[in-house]
Amino acid sequence: MHADVKFCGRGWVYGRGRLVIGEGTWLSPGIVFNTHQEADIQIGSRCDLGPGIEFIVGSHEVGPGERRAGKGTARSIVVGNGCWIGAKSVILGGVTIGEGAIVAAGAVVTHDVPAHTLVAGVPAVVKRQLP
Repeated sequence: MHADVKFCGRGWVYGRGRLVIGEGTWLSPGIVFNTHQEADIQIGSRCDLGPGIEFIVGSHEVGPGERRAGKGTARSIVVGNGCWIGAKSVILGGVTIGEGAIVAAGAVVTHDVPAHTLVAGVPAVVKRQLP
């Protein structure tokens, strides 16, 4: 973690996975990082992360009827430089958020976000291109 990262209230890091946060990134209160040894979480430089965001690298394959949450899986999350992620968003494993993107508050990001776009919704979809 870079020395210039700003923690602005408590947050939580669960698991034994690798968490990398770039210089000048701002972490608002209540952020939760659910890490896993098989899947990194990488946050770029100069990002602004709103309160209550959750990063969740783990999930499950669909199992049989007697137990639908089948075999556990873990996939990395990458957030590019200069991103803004709004309050109470959820970022799921296997997602890359491109440089300079904005994730609107409350969005659930299940797929990659192109650079310099605004996404919103559940699941998050591209709303517009950014300059």
